[in-house]
Amino acid sequence: MATTGITSLDRLLGDGYPDKSAILAVGAPGLGKEALSYWFTNSGLLQGDFCLYVSKHSVQEVLKDARAFGLNFETRVPFWIARDGGELKCDVKDLTTLSFNIKETIRKNNARRMRIVFDALSALLMLNSPETIYNFFGNLLEEVKKYDSVLLGTVEDGMHQPQTIVALQELFDGVVEFRLYEEGLRVTPLLRIRKMLGVQPQPGYYSFSFSQNGMEVGAYAK
Repeated sequence: MATTGITSLDRLLGDGYPDKSAILAVGAPGLGKEALSYWFTNSGLLQGDFCLYVSKHSVQEVLKDARAFGLNFETRVPFWIARDGGELKCDVKDLTTLSFNIKETIRKNNARRMRIVFDALSALLMLNSPETIYNFFGNLLEEVKKYDSVLLGTVEDGMHQPQTIVALQELFDGVVEFRLYEEGLRVTPLLRIRKMLGVQPQPGYYSFSFSQNGMEVGAYAK
């Protein structure tokens, strides 16, 4: 298992994400998908894993956002494929080069356990057909699973056709869904483990909150 970096979420999953798996975080912007990626990356860096971070943003934008959650990637550094400031450039208009760069980076570092964050899926879907991205990601995951690695991808809910999201979820071994529950003036962020390889189905939602010390997943929310 690969720890998520969040103790309470690890408990729900039975110690973390399964080895050689791909996990998809789905939810509206600003609900915590990126934060999930930050703690996953930080946990890997602390353990000496090779961490690859693929982002549609610049490195400086990701670093600034991560610091808001109490994380600093400037001391322990992931390998960046980003819009600007990374070792390699993430050009969401050039799928061929992006795929090549990711695969070559993985192959060159396969002597270590690997964690891969892919935070550019929605950007790719905005510029390419769902069929193209489905094939792109299916091929990428096939390569990733040859090695001792776990991939965490994020996609924005509400920006794409529902059938597109469902099709993508079928490619992944696990799906973590983020939602907001609104009742009057009360707004509660919730998450649900829609599916996870090797874990019994958990149809219910759990509340969660953020602090400088991390993310805390609370009791089941009816």
